[in-house]
Amino acid sequence: MALKGKFEYSHWMVKCIQWIGCVILFTTPAMISIVAFPQPLSVGSLKWIQFLQTASMLLLPPLCMAYLWSKQPLQWLKLTGESFKDSKDLMAKSVAAIGIMLVALPAINLLSHLNQQMTLPAFLEPMETWMKTQEENAAQMTELFMRVTTFDGLIINLLLMALLPAIAEELTFRGVLQRLLQGKDHNTNIPHIAIWSSAIIFSAIHMQFYGFVPRMLMGVLFGYMLVWTGSIWMPMLMHFTNNAMAVLLYFVAYRAGWNMEQVDAIGTNDTLWLGIVSMVVTIVGIYAFRRSTTMSNASSRMSSGN
Repeated sequence: MALKGKFEYSHWMVKCIQWIGCVILFTTPAMISIVAFPQPLSVGSLKWIQFLQTASMLLLPPLCMAYLWSKQPLQWLKLTGESFKDSKDLMAKSVAAIGIMLVALPAINLLSHLNQQMTLPAFLEPMETWMKTQEENAAQMTELFMRVTTFDGLIINLLLMALLPAIAEELTFRGVLQRLLQGKDHNTNIPHIAIWSSAIIFSAIHMQFYGFVPRMLMGVLFGYMLVWTGSIWMPMLMHFTNNAMAVLLYFVAYRAGWNMEQVDAIGTNDTLWLGIVSMVVTIVGIYAFRRSTTMSNASSRMSSGN
């Protein structure tokens, strides 16, 4: 047993090293091309950099690793959708997943508002100052990217800031990282530790600490969705819905002349009640989704004689 444990651990370490090497391999050309961009950078150049970084660090490595580690890479990444009974089952779960994310928007704003009240002890003041600087830089970059009023710009933002991250980040954090952390028990045990660990890393890597908690909880939800449905398309769809709604809200706000701070405050302060209701309804919706999916899976196993 001890030898088996050591073998599995060394095998896991080899996979991690291969993954890191693959990330470096794909990222190096992207970094070289980024350095080649002229200074100062235009918004268009910054968007190209965003595309290169996301594709090289988060999209290509998991695809490469799946083909390296499995003879059936699409199944290994749970991209085949074979866990759904039929097209009606797929459609019903997709609509439910989108509905949960739409209902959760005020709750996410409320959690973000509470997260922003975080303060560190006095001896950690330098770290807190650094965290606030990172947050301000990220907010400025987001506003720069989102400030579009044309439909061409909207489509580009939906592709760059909603679709690409949803696919790439889910393949990396749920498709590969969560699976590696689960080990070989992914078919028999509900991988709570793997789900929460990958969600924490998922949130931390964004380097936006005053939105850490809601992003982590979304990562946890995406992880459980992968386990409950057996398909990575569900967390991808929910991830895309969350990002796309932000892109659309910014687009409408800039065209209509709305104050984005007021939009982001929905579910807090004067509309705190909406944030609380949203949180309760979201929890109930997640519970109902899990119960329905569990019963559906049990019914499928009984009908197949397993």
